[in-house]
Parts: sequence; C-alpha cells; structure tokens
Amino acid sequence: MLKTQSAGEPAAATSVAQYDAVVVGAGFAGMYTLHRLRQAGLSVRVIEAAPQVGGTWFWNCYPGARVDVESLSYSYSFSPELQQEWSWKQAYAPQAELLEYADHVAQRFDLHRDIQFETRVVSTTYSAELDRWTVRTDRGDRITTTYLIMAVGCLSATNVPDFPGLGSFAGSWHHTSRWPREGVDVTGKRVGVVGTGSTGIQAIPVLAEDAGHLYVFQRTPNYSLPSKNSPMDPERERDWKANYDEHRAFARMSPTGSNIGLLRDISALSVSDAERSRIYEEAWRIGGSQLLRSFNDIAVDPEANETAAEFVRAKIRQIVRDPDTAELLTPRDYPIGTKRICLDTGYYETYNRDNVTLVDVRSDPIEEITPQGLRTSAEHYPLDVLVFATGFDAMTGPLLEMEVTGRDGLALRDKWAAGPRTYLGVMTAGFPNMFMVTGPGSPSVLSNMTTSIEQHVDFIADAIEHLRASGAARIEPTVEAEDSWVEHVNEVADRTLYKRANSWYLGANIPGKPRIFMPYAGGVGTYRQVCETVVAKGYDGFALQ
Repeated sequence: MLKTQSAGEPAAATSVAQYDAVVVGAGFAGMYTLHRLRQAGLSVRVIEAAPQVGGTWFWNCYPGARVDVESLSYSYSFSPELQQEWSWKQAYAPQAELLEYADHVAQRFDLHRDIQFETRVVSTTYSAELDRWTVRTDRGDRITTTYLIMAVGCLSATNVPDFPGLGSFAGSWHHTSRWPREGVDVTGKRVGVVGTGSTGIQAIPVLAEDAGHLYVFQRTPNYSLPSKNSPMDPERERDWKANYDEHRAFARMSPTGSNIGLLRDISALSVSDAERSRIYEEAWRIGGSQLLRSFNDIAVDPEANETAAEFVRAKIRQIVRDPDTAELLTPRDYPIGTKRICLDTGYYETYNRDNVTLVDVRSDPIEEITPQGLRTSAEHYPLDVLVFATGFDAMTGPLLEMEVTGRDGLALRDKWAAGPRTYLGVMTAGFPNMFMVTGPGSPSVLSNMTTSIEQHVDFIADAIEHLRASGAARIEPTVEAEDSWVEHVNEVADRTLYKRANSWYLGANIPGKPRIFMPYAGGVGTYRQVCETVVAKGYDGFALQ
C-alpha cells in the first residue's frame, strides 16, 4: 500500500526545526539523496509537494505515460539486493509500474519517516553569519539547514498556454502532468489535444481508442521512433541480473548513461545508400532510440543527419495512409535528434483512424478557447474535454518557482535572468552549500536520468563528507570556474546541431525565457571523468572555507 500523508493533517508548528540537510523533492533524485546522506550520518528532512514519493511518475499519470529508457536501465544501481529482487513487467515501464517501484524503494529503505509530504517550499534564504539556509514552506514550517539540496526535477514546472477564454470553457480541461488521479472518462466525447511532444505522442493513441472524436492541434511535428515495447523477456531479465555490474559500468561511461548499443564509429556518408538503409531498417526493427546511434555523425553533420531524418519521413509516409496528413506529420525544419526524441506505441498509425483529425495550428493558429470548444483562425471545434500536452518550463522553472536567495541578498532569479549559470550543473556561485541534482549545465535531460542522478548525488554526498572531515563550513564554486564551465557547455553545444531546433532545451517553448542551451552535450561518460578530475585536484574550481 502506498504510504501518504493526509491532506487533512494540521500545518506544522511555526517553531524552527534544524537539520544537517534539507532536500527539496522526493522523486528518484530526492529518495537517493536521502538514502545517501543518511549513510553519511547526516540528519535529513525531505520536503515534497505530492502526497507520496515518485516525483515525475506521481504527477505524470496521463493515459499512455511510460518511460522512454528501457526499464532494466532506468532503475537504481546503488543496491545489488534491490536490483535482484525487483522484476519489471514491461520492457518500457508504464507510469503505474514506475510509481510502484518508487514506493517499493522508499519502503525497503525506510525513507518515508524523513519525508514531509503535501508541502511546498516557498522560499530559501542563506545567512552568511550562521552559515545556514532557512527554508520556509506553504504549511508554515521554518527549517534551518547547513546543506540545501535541490532535487526538484528538470520537468516539473508545467507550461499551460495563456489562451484567451480558457476560463470560460464549459467542459473539463487538464494538463498532462497534472492529470486527475481518478482518470478522465473520454468515452464517446469530443476531445482536443494541444501539443505533439513526447507526452502528446504517448497520450494521443490511448485517448483515440475511447474518444468519440479526437482533434489533435499540432504546431510543430516531431520525429518519433517506435519503442517496440513488450512484456519483459524473462531470458533478458535473467541475463541482466547475472551481469548487472557489467551493464552498469557500460552505462556510466556511455554518452547517454544508458545501455543502448554503442555508437557505430563510421559516418553515415561513408557507406552505400543500400547499406545505410539496411542499418536504419535494423535500428527501426529493434526500436527505441538506437537509430540515432547508427552512425557517428548524425548529431554533428547536417548532411549525415538528413539521411536519418529522411528515413523517418519515409516511414511516416509509409504508415499514414492520407498523404496530406502524412505531410503535416513530417518534420522538415529542424534536424532529427535536436529535440528530445520521442518513442511511441502506434502514434502514426493513430491518424489512420476515422475518429482522429489533425489540425495544423501553424497555418491555422489557435485564437481562443470558447465555452463550447476551441477556435482557430479558420474554424471552431466543439469539444467536451481539452488536454494540454504542452510540456514544461524545463530545468530552470522548478528552481525559479521558489524564492531562492543567496549571499548578500542575491536572488537566483536575478542571477539567472539572462540564463542559468552553474559549475558542473551542481552548484552556482553566490549560493554556498546549495547543491542541484541534474541541474542546468549537466547531462541531465540528454541522458538516462537515473544514471545521472546517482552520479550527481554521489558527488554531492562525497563533497559534504569531505567538508565535514576537513572542518570546512561551506563550499561554492568560484566565479572563474563557473564562467569557464558555462563557456565550455556552450562550446560543446555549438559543435552539435542542437541549436538548430527551437526546443525546450533552449527554453524556446516559454515566452520571454532566455534562449540558452541548458544541458551539457558532452556525454555522461565524459562528464563523469570531468567530475572525477575536479575531485582528484582537491575540488578544483570550488572554494572551501
């Protein structure tokens, strides 16, 4: 049974509680942080907005929600016993199974007793005189701590477009990441989905099965690859459990932090058309994101990238029977892989259904939401249910939702007004003893998040243990190290094709957000080596006092 805290419980007392560490968030990052810091002998309090653990896998319970990394790889590696005892039911686990896994971990390691649920952090303020942070919550708590760890997730601040008239809509509307726990009955109803990113691509085929009619409002078509999800193969699971150390070692040094096949170390342009097609066909048959690993220059060479992009376009034309609809679904104005690649189960096939209509809102923009539906510049669509699959204010949004104030009254929002600045994506100058798990400037969303989470949390815990052993009170990056890292992150991104897409990696989905490429594109293995070198040089780039 999932353990929760009742929303009816009284707010916490206003007396000041003190801990060695406060962790914001009880998703996969926050849970491992709690476990690791406990092992280091710290008193820890975790603050979580949801009524249970799981983070993104609690909030994202929309129809079709599932992980886009193989389940066997998208799991904790810190406990050999946990690896052996847990069995995944599907190759790509659905949301409910991931939430069940998170709760199993929390119960197995007795994490619930140090987590305060249904509580949001509203502000955190650093005191130089005390060398402590003060954390305030929406329940009236006031907590002080030496170390503040932000485990808020990269995709947790929802983005709901400010369409005129939304408040007048007589039907029900929902954002995919705030889907009602009891579900939404769309049987026989007229349903509109706004957005065709990864959440839309997962939800649309499932909603289409029950809806009377489904209208998909698409601004930008996305490349999507078949996941080829299936029940877990018992033989594959036995192999993994017998060789988990080998699989984990591979993932930790791989570019993506996962166990997809090695990057084929040849150019897409060095083989014949027939051989290239054969390789892409095999990747398509296997499923997952393997297609992007087919050659070593898809991410950096426009001509090579175009061969992969055109292969997928041809697949869309082959699957979708109506040529006009197929053309609308075909991306043409950005390279494949420069937006987070989507994995689907029957997405393109859905548009062959008689009860599904694709609306191109690039040529026919949405003008307003009416009481009866949605109006574009050309037509009014009657709707009973409206679904926003419009994504997130990624990476910086969850941190900037809080009022975070560092030394000398410096607000994080002001420091990051022109874009996030960090050292290694772990800390930012002016905010002593405040750590970020998978923050901007780290591989984060370009990687298997569990691999990156464990690496980050281990780095943070090791740094705290080093501080305590040496008698130092605080750690923070130097401005020079931070500037150098930001420059390096940009240089690495410039070597790729990522900036050729208006993606949420750049903040392009949020009006007014600075256009900065936020994750580190150098790869998980390379990043790990950088961090290990920093530690070996006595935490080079950090000031310890």
